[in-house]
Amino acid sequence: MLDLASKRILVTGGAGFLGSHIVERLRSLGGREISIPRRRQFDLTRSADIERLMAETRPEVVIHAAAAVGGIGANRDNPGLFFYENAIMGVQLIESCRLHAVEKTVVLGTICAYPKFTPLPFREETLWDGYPEETNAPYGVAKKALLVQCQAYREQYGMNAIFLLPVNLYGPRDNFDLGSSHVIPALIRKCVEARRSGAAAITLWGDGSPTREFLYVDDAAEAIVMAAQRYDSGEPVNIGIGEEVSIRDLAARIATLTGFTGEIVWDSEKPNGQPRRCLDVSRAEREFGFRARTSLDEGLKKTIEWYGKSTAAAS
Repeated sequence: MLDLASKRILVTGGAGFLGSHIVERLRSLGGREISIPRRRQFDLTRSADIERLMAETRPEVVIHAAAAVGGIGANRDNPGLFFYENAIMGVQLIESCRLHAVEKTVVLGTICAYPKFTPLPFREETLWDGYPEETNAPYGVAKKALLVQCQAYREQYGMNAIFLLPVNLYGPRDNFDLGSSHVIPALIRKCVEARRSGAAAITLWGDGSPTREFLYVDDAAEAIVMAAQRYDSGEPVNIGIGEEVSIRDLAARIATLTGFTGEIVWDSEKPNGQPRRCLDVSRAEREFGFRARTSLDEGLKKTIEWYGKSTAAAS
């Protein structure tokens, strides 16, 4: 098992939602030399900035969590940006890790890389069986290209690069901007604001029929750190909880937990996204012992509590 406490670790995106939780997990294990680059200092779309970052931090382990991400609307509005930034950041960073002989490189992909009509549960072997759902295909394809790079570099250069496929994440410090957020923070914000203002209804995208799987961010951080410690294979690994919930049911749960009692209106003119998502998570448990510990209801309560406190403090 890799002793992360004794390593110099670079976490790209370490100040972001998932990255900040990864950093907390590393520090809880005794990690002290953890570098967290900020974009204003190191723009990872620029190779010169990456080289300067690597020279200054001299990492022995790199966890690549930086990404240009968003919900269905953000993906639909920014397909070129999401493809370019995710592809160029990853390709250049992985190459730099090779050139600097980084001992272990952990690259985070996305389940948006899976084909639109993947049989449930999503198994890693089906990743190449079709094209991703159209609204997030550029993002998914860009991330999937990094899996090819990791495997090619392992084969040609013996590079220890692993590739993980986290499911939809949620939790404290998520992005609650309605213009770019994912479904859970968007639902929480809409319900909380409607309750506070006394609004009679909220409007949500689609018809509520798609299913999604959601993993609490602390569990995701634990899985990523466990993989960094214990997993050394070129095969991709799903990171999730292995349970699906419909968006309609999710909205009802969040409305109840936030105390919103008004009507939920579905705008079926807006896209649903991929019809269903649920992962086979057996490889993660088998290979490095990860099992999610936080139920959806428990995680939603913690997230809503955090959001309520953060907005109260800001007001």
